[in-house]
Amino acid sequence: MSRRAPRPLGLAVEGLRDSLAPAGALSRIQRVWEQAVGETVAAEAWPVAEHAGVLSVACSSAVWAAELRMLSGELVERCNAALGAEGGIVQIRCKVAPEAAVRRRP
Repeated sequence: MSRRAPRPLGLAVEGLRDSLAPAGALSRIQRVWEQAVGETVAAEAWPVAEHAGVLSVACSSAVWAAELRMLSGELVERCNAALGAEGGIVQIRCKVAPEAAVRRRP
């Protein structure tokens, strides 16, 4: 009997994370947030709520909140593209919440 090579721990953890993650729209967008908006934005802003297609994003400062408001149309498109068929974001609302905006990985 031959043994398979060990599987990298990262792959096993990602699979477990995906199977345990809540199925809601917020968790889906949090999983693709960095891919959709880029590393720089993701380090300063984090989705904290979603209701009826409106995504609330906590930003680390007023400057970041203003910047994301100006880019909101593009960010909506990028988020929906990253979500694919599960898309449905129609608007992004930004608020200043430095303590909540520290990037968290789901």
